[in-house]
Amino acid sequence: MLIAIERVLDKGEVGVFRARLDGCAWQDGAATAGGLARSQKTNQQLAEDDPVGVALGEDILRRIGANPLFVSAALPNKIYPPRFNRYAGGGAYGAHVDSALMRAPRGELMLRSDLSATLFLSEPDEYDGGELEIEGPFGVQSVKLPAGDMILYPASSLHRVTPVTRGARVASFFWIESFVGDEGQRTLLFDLDQAIQGVTPLAKAGDENLLKLTGVYHNLVRRWAVT
Repeated sequence: MLIAIERVLDKGEVGVFRARLDGCAWQDGAATAGGLARSQKTNQQLAEDDPVGVALGEDILRRIGANPLFVSAALPNKIYPPRFNRYAGGGAYGAHVDSALMRAPRGELMLRSDLSATLFLSEPDEYDGGELEIEGPFGVQSVKLPAGDMILYPASSLHRVTPVTRGARVASFFWIESFVGDEGQRTLLFDLDQAIQGVTPLAKAGDENLLKLTGVYHNLVRRWAVT
């Protein structure tokens, strides 16, 4: 399941993020890749302890924590602190699968990566290439969203970033451990929750069928969630 979440940041907020990131010291991103992926990764990243990156990452966490669509889709239990990368001058990241288990900076948090997230911080017309290509049961889906929008997708999927041949692609990326680790179960819960939200404005107060549907949703969460 791929979920695009619009306007996590508005255009003014994107501008503030970019201005702060432009003054940072970018490092070779290959240093953080695993053995198989290292040769496929030619980008730049901020250090995990970069103070600007840490502050902006905390801002992102506050925003997505209050975003109903993100919460509905991810059912987040733990979130890896957001990081930042930059692709330019042919930079790319070849096909890879994200590590299943990740330890956050300073060993404060260990999580299972159920979902991956990319928050775009460059407008599509600022750069050529740089599409996030995600392989799934219906083929390859190419993602290149407006600045401020975010894509949420299974961390288990094979995915890549195509070479950036003009301009620069700047983004934030992070991973989520969901209370519901099974993707199929999580997708069913998301569809049910979105349907409930869609019919709620149309139903009368105290509608019995709506109450029953809401009960089914929460009881399925109880059955499937692992804390």
